[in-house]
Amino acid sequence: MTSVEQRCASRSVAEFIAEIDYASLPEAVQVQARRCLLDTLGVAIAATRLPLATIVRNFAADNICSREGRGVRLFLDGRRVSVPGAALAASAIIDSFDGHDGHVLCKGHAGVCIIPAALYFSEYTGNGDWEKLLSWIVLGYEIATRSGIALHATAKEFSSSGAWNALGVAAIGARALGLSNSQTCHALGIAEYYAPRSPLMRVVQNPSMLKDGSTFGAFSGATAVFLASSGFTGDPVGLIDSYRGEAGNDLWTSLGTDWLILDQYFKPFPVCRWTQPAIWAVLELKKKYPYLHERDVQHVEVKGFREAVSLGCREPKGSDEAQYSLPFVVATVLVHGKVEIEEVSGSGLIDERVLFHSNNMQLTEDREFSSLFPSERWSRVLVTLKNGEVLDSGPVTTKGDPTTSLSDEFISDKFFNNVNPVLGPAIGTFLHDAILFNSFSLDDVMNILGDAPAPL
Repeated sequence: MTSVEQRCASRSVAEFIAEIDYASLPEAVQVQARRCLLDTLGVAIAATRLPLATIVRNFAADNICSREGRGVRLFLDGRRVSVPGAALAASAIIDSFDGHDGHVLCKGHAGVCIIPAALYFSEYTGNGDWEKLLSWIVLGYEIATRSGIALHATAKEFSSSGAWNALGVAAIGARALGLSNSQTCHALGIAEYYAPRSPLMRVVQNPSMLKDGSTFGAFSGATAVFLASSGFTGDPVGLIDSYRGEAGNDLWTSLGTDWLILDQYFKPFPVCRWTQPAIWAVLELKKKYPYLHERDVQHVEVKGFREAVSLGCREPKGSDEAQYSLPFVVATVLVHGKVEIEEVSGSGLIDERVLFHSNNMQLTEDREFSSLFPSERWSRVLVTLKNGEVLDSGPVTTKGDPTTSLSDEFISDKFFNNVNPVLGPAIGTFLHDAILFNSFSLDDVMNILGDAPAPL
């Protein structure tokens, strides 16, 4: 036994990575993998409408290239780059449009890195097998989510999703390239060490294209795999080898029995999850009081947990700021009854009615709501009308968690709303049916995702 294997609680994790198989997955896990792929891919396609997509694809094509014949195709672009370059660009694109899935205990998102990693390692290895792809997706979610829980249980600072997603990406790459258990342990250690432990509250308070650190989480994880395969060392893996939960090392020993992919939430709206209880509160008020119209509103107060009310930008100058602004998105739903890509970009940022209510909104921390975060997220909205009447939503949580799950129909409608304006309904239906029902080959899907779309 090598020195790596002797001190590797991560050895058992490496064995799980090497052995996971689609046929052995519970049916619910198989179905969830397809839902995660469908939902995240829809967000990715919609996000290509934002300026960041052009920036990161050009950057990858110019600076993170590959040897002739060894590259993969940039997302909806066609130019060939290295796997780390493609993963960087695709994860940045997904992160730019905040509609992707997540996990409450991680306070962040796995799919943003895991879905690109699975797709690009599939293309790189020539894998055209749906079942392999889906098993890699499950693998990535299981390793990334556990790494995020371990990180937040041990680190003093609230770090970005990229800090722990890197390990999920490395796990997928290690399985795809057939690394030995020793090499896999090194890949996980390299990914962990080089992953961006970005101070997330900085970007929450000052929103920008940095977003949730997943851009370089994906890059670090993919890079770690190729380094480890060449003999680069990096063990041990602190989040695995040094982590001890309340019941010992149960977080990692439950691999293969407790499927954390089933605990992922799905977002109804493409904005920070912390704002979404308040969005639902406004929608509940509109449903309960059909006469509620923004022109009759004198004042709005939003009560929420501490992290939510910290999203205080009143007049966002770009899409990233808008997605991280509690008053802006609440005002948007008050005025328009919805929040989609049109409301958080372009002319939606200068809507005078929305800006009026955003600037006049009161944000108040509710200590009870704060005590329930992050496992529960609640809000309460009080709307004072010009006639003095006060409309109270009462405590409202968000939808899309496992306990407040969204229907398959809702997930499909969200996918079509994201995809059809970019690729058209025919391709939208093609991708939808291929992912959910194996109606078309994985190679056909990869060819669509790897080419620049024709003008509609």
